[in-house]
Amino acid sequence: MTAGQWFARAATVVVVRSPRLWRLFRGRLSRSFDRLAPEWDTTRASPSRLDAIGAALDGLAESPRSVLDLGTGTGSVARLVAGRWSDAEVTGVDMSAGMVAEARRLTTSGSVRYEVADSSALPFPDGAFDLVALNNMIPFFDEIARVTAPGGHVAIAYSRGPRTPIWVPLERVQKELAAREFTHFANFSVGEGVSLLARKRDQS
Repeated sequence: MTAGQWFARAATVVVVRSPRLWRLFRGRLSRSFDRLAPEWDTTRASPSRLDAIGAALDGLAESPRSVLDLGTGTGSVARLVAGRWSDAEVTGVDMSAGMVAEARRLTTSGSVRYEVADSSALPFPDGAFDLVALNNMIPFFDEIARVTAPGGHVAIAYSRGPRTPIWVPLERVQKELAAREFTHFANFSVGEGVSLLARKRDQS
């Protein structure tokens, strides 16, 4: 891995353990992704980067109405979701203004919108989304649980498995989500990529 990728890995390990330390990494990571944004889809993104998240989305029995793509980058997952479920309202969020600008440039669907926001403190009400998706993204579990509607789903994927710079073992992901009222876990493996789909307990 490059120095930047090692920094992303270190940030992931520390922040998953102690989310309050995110402030130590946020600025440098945001600036790094701003620099990479113009070339991300042409030189940085692997053609197979959506395979694992796609497998998790295949596990959904019903079409979501509102979807949040956390760490949307240039919007590839948001566009994938919009292509699958044309009636869904899709919101992509990223802390990098450069990435969001690229996502807006690349997306033509009127059902997709993008916002610059910090995934550790999201500007959305509780239970706002039927589906929350993360692809190669640091998971802030408290916020994920807060914005997922009761009965809604979370899909988390790492496109290169343990070789993904931003990587959390799925066993840890499941443990953290289970502590926040998620159940019905399903794991998927596609090539070297892995993903997980979980359902939040319905409170009715």
